[in-house]
Amino acid sequence: MCDKSTIKGLRAKGMWSYILIAGKKHDAFGGGFSYHTGPLKPERLFAAGNTEYDYQEITVELACLDLEGVLIPEIWIAFAEKTGIEELRATTRDIPDYDVLMKQRLRLLDEHGYGLPQIQEVIGELDPLPGASEFLDWLRERFQVVILSDTFYEFAMPLMAKLGFPTLLCHKLEVADNGQITNYLLRQRDPKRQSVRAFQLLNYRVIAAGDSYNDTTMLSQAEAGILFHAPQNVIEEFPQFPAVHTFDDLKQQFLKASSVHNA
Repeated sequence: MCDKSTIKGLRAKGMWSYILIAGKKHDAFGGGFSYHTGPLKPERLFAAGNTEYDYQEITVELACLDLEGVLIPEIWIAFAEKTGIEELRATTRDIPDYDVLMKQRLRLLDEHGYGLPQIQEVIGELDPLPGASEFLDWLRERFQVVILSDTFYEFAMPLMAKLGFPTLLCHKLEVADNGQITNYLLRQRDPKRQSVRAFQLLNYRVIAAGDSYNDTTMLSQAEAGILFHAPQNVIEEFPQFPAVHTFDDLKQQFLKASSVHNA
């Protein structure tokens, strides 16, 4: 029970920044975890004659990361190097329209007789970028973390194992019995931005990092956006986002953008 005198006493003690359960500070989150609460207001507590208050909303900070070029090598570039098909080196850094890019990729695979098994063979030889696993561990100690990628589950899962299986939201492929990739299936249009919007509706405060054109709507939607390993053309076109190139600098940008760890 929290009556008005209790609320008055809590205000005097500066306890407004805590979740209250039965009048006690909530300790479900560790001391270094990234969350904060809004102020308790007596008019909210006692609206419609309420004399009890068991909780208040919190805002948890969520880190959203692109995958390829940020945590792992660009899969299509690696496959291009293996096969010698130079046009397969194109990524969303070069071609902003993802549909145009994917149709070009599927056409080139068909022309050269390659399918999913050959791509997966190359993926099996890849490792996360140097320092990526350590950075991800550092980030998960301080934030909830979700990977938002325009890759495909059929490509990404072997590398997810090497990163400790972080949460990954991406797309799927249609594959024929002979291994030919016949189509790609988007989870939704503009999926990275839509994911950030959905997280915000769940009261998450989002800090996002990515490297390509297809990340920029996510970065714009987030409370804070960071370019990481981005090419110069993307940096110049989107000067509103800080651009860094090392994981140490990326850590500092996350801390700077945080409303908790920067406090």
